[in-house]
Amino acid sequence: MLNIKPIHTELSGAMLVRVYENRSQLGAAAGREAAAAIRALLASKAQVRIVFAAAPSQNEFLAELAAAPELDWSRITAFHMDEYVGLPEGSPQSFGTFLREALFGKVSPGTVHYLNPAAGAEAEAERYGRLLAEAPIDIVCLGIGENGHLAFNDPPVADFNDPLPVKLVVLDEVCRNQQVNDGCFPSLAEVPRQALTLTIPVLLSAQWLFCMVPGASKRGAVTRTLHESISTACPSTILREHGDCRMFVDTDSFGAVFS
Repeated sequence: MLNIKPIHTELSGAMLVRVYENRSQLGAAAGREAAAAIRALLASKAQVRIVFAAAPSQNEFLAELAAAPELDWSRITAFHMDEYVGLPEGSPQSFGTFLREALFGKVSPGTVHYLNPAAGAEAEAERYGRLLAEAPIDIVCLGIGENGHLAFNDPPVADFNDPLPVKLVVLDEVCRNQQVNDGCFPSLAEVPRQALTLTIPVLLSAQWLFCMVPGASKRGAVTRTLHESISTACPSTILREHGDCRMFVDTDSFGAVFS
């Protein structure tokens, strides 16, 4: 297996940031590191609970994780961190569908808890919150949005002290435009206006955070995350306060030139 090394490493607050030549190397390195963390947890406990993001930015990471050897997925309970409200059942844009195709269908976790807003968004938020509260979350695998959102905690609705584990939110226009830019929807009019999202305190409750952020479209968000004052104006800035958050970026998203 090729040893992939970052071309630059730094700390931003408590967060370890590693820069890779390209998104392929970023995804491979992050996937291998997350797999090692999962193996370590499985060696010390019966079950491991992991939350996954669903977005094109996660493709390379999820592919690497799906191919990782010696992972007992039967002892893993999986969650996803957000879901649109109002999509037809089985829609290809559904985050549950995305994760089923990219990961869950390939590795068969022991338990997968899907968010299903079709059952009634607020009732589903309560149900999913109860599932999350059954035991601590071990790992969260996430990205950040062009507006700095974590899951669907956009700046207008982000709350670092949110009392709810899961909530119904209205998506801001930057977030909805990103879904078009990512190729997930053909036009802004087709992007749902509401979603269910895990809240920021739940995401930060995990022992380990693995944050994968490739691509030039995320450069502004990465710069703000690393250097802006910590506030909900850019929700991802709070990652700098987590005890073990590892951010993986490439030269496109980091924006610096290295000799």
